[in-house]
Amino acid sequence: MTIPLTRDASHSGLPLKGGGEIAILGIVNITEDSFSDGGRYLSAEAAIAHARKLAADGAAAIDLGGAASNPDAKPIAPEVEIARLAPVVVALKRDGIAVSIDTFSPAVQRWALGEDIAYLNDIRGFPEPALYPALAASPAKLIVMHAVDGAATRVEVAPNEIMTCILTFFERRVAALTAAGIARERLILDPGMGFFLGSLPETSFAVLRGLSKLKRAFALPVLVSVSRKSFLRRLTGRSADESGPASLAAELFAAEQGGLYPNPRSGCAQGCSGGP
Repeated sequence: MTIPLTRDASHSGLPLKGGGEIAILGIVNITEDSFSDGGRYLSAEAAIAHARKLAADGAAAIDLGGAASNPDAKPIAPEVEIARLAPVVVALKRDGIAVSIDTFSPAVQRWALGEDIAYLNDIRGFPEPALYPALAASPAKLIVMHAVDGAATRVEVAPNEIMTCILTFFERRVAALTAAGIARERLILDPGMGFFLGSLPETSFAVLRGLSKLKRAFALPVLVSVSRKSFLRRLTGRSADESGPASLAAELFAAEQGGLYPNPRSGCAQGCSGGP
C-alpha cells in the first residue's frame, strides 16, 4: 500500500515538481492472508524486525495492519487483531518510530487511539458517527479511504463514473468529520485502488488519471496505494512478486498528479510490497 503523508518537520521526503514532497509509509501486514505476504510477518518478532528495517530505509511512518482486507480474506475478531498489533506498537513507539494503524474495526480503532498513534487508517473511511467524538479528541491524522462497497470487491464499476463517485463520497465524508469537530488539516484522502474500486483494471487507471482533480477539489493530502495490486498484475501479466517495477511506474505517475504524497509500501528492491 502506498500512502501520502503531509509535510512535517519529522518527516524526510523527496521534492515533487510543482511543490510538496513524497513521504514513505512502510506497510507491515501482521496477517495470515494478505495477498502478497500473508503469514510472513505474523509473529511479533518478524513484524518488529521488518518495521525497523523499513524505518531505517527511510519510511516516515510504519502502517501496521492486523487484518487483511482483500476479497478472499477471512474475518477475525477485534481481540485477535489487537493481540497481533499490541506488541509491535509498543516496540516501535519505544524506538521513536511514528506508527499508523490500518483497521476498519471500531473496537480496534478505539484501542489504537488510546495508544497515542500518529495515524489511523480506515478502508471504510470512518463511517461510524459513534466514533467521531473519540476521533475529534485525538491528535492522530486520519487516512480516510474510499471503497466502492466499503471493502475490496469483485464487482465491476464503470471507469467513466468512478471519479464522480469518489468526489461525492469525500464531499459527504469530509463534511461529516469536520462537523463533528475533527480538524480538516488532520485528514488525508485515499481514493482506493485495485479491488477497492472493483474488478476492472480500467477503473483504477481512470482514478490514477483523475488524481489531480481530487487534489484540486479538496486541497488535502492524497494517499495513493497501488503497490503490486491486481490491476497492475493484470496489465503486465506478472505475479505480485514480479510487480515492483509496474508499481513504481504507477507511483511516479501519481506523484506528478498535483503534488501528491505517494509512498512505496515495503521491502523489495524498488521499495514496494503488497496491498489488499
